[in-house]
Order: sequence, then C-alpha cells, then structure tokens
Amino acid sequence: MNILFLIGRIIFGGYFIMNAWNHFKNVEALTGYAQFKGVPSPKAAVLVGGVLLLLGGLGMVFGVAPEASLATLIIFLVPVTIKMHAFWKETEPTAKMNERITFMKNMALVGALLMLYAVPVPWMYNVLQ
Repeated sequence: MNILFLIGRIIFGGYFIMNAWNHFKNVEALTGYAQFKGVPSPKAAVLVGGVLLLLGGLGMVFGVAPEASLATLIIFLVPVTIKMHAFWKETEPTAKMNERITFMKNMALVGALLMLYAVPVPWMYNVLQ
C-alpha cells in the first residue's frame, strides 16, 4: 500500500505542478481572466497563485513538509474557487455549467487535501529519509 500512496502522491502533486506551469506560461491570459473576474492586482494574484501551486505540488510529490504543502494548496484553492468559479453569479447556462463543474472539482480537491491530513507524518518515501 505504501507504493500506491507514493504513486497517488506523484499523480496528485503533479496535477498541481502542471497547473503552476500553466500559471507561469500563460500569465498574460490568466491575468486577463482574473481581471475580468474582478480580482485585485490580477497579475500578482496569478503569479502568487503559481508559486502556491508549485510549492504545494512539489511538497506533496517529494513528501517534504506535507502539512505545510497541503495548507499551501488549500490557501490557493479556497479563495480562487469562490472568486473565479462563482457559478451562482452566471446567467448564461453553458457558462454556469462550466463554472459549477470547476467549482465542484476544486471542492473535491480541497476534500482530498483535508483527508491527507489524516496520514501520519513524516510521509513514507519522502526525500529526507
């Protein structure tokens, strides 16, 4: 089971690392979207979001400071989900559906992150062992 936990960690953490890469690679496009959604200092928000995703994802993959890594990802996901994917504000049906899907996916990710707090630390197969 330990190897399954490691594989899951790599997949799950890799998801956040890939999203961090997207934040840095597409900073201008994401800044425009954040601005459209009313985010203050949208470029800084995108860059800080990318850093949070990167730190949290790397911490998860390598098992370094797992509790801080989980917190970093939750700190990113909760406000982004509420601000950027407020499906209840949408009037156009397709936009409402897309925002609802992303909102629910992000809340599922938060749920998974919260469950990982139940795993004893240090995590097995961390780079510090």
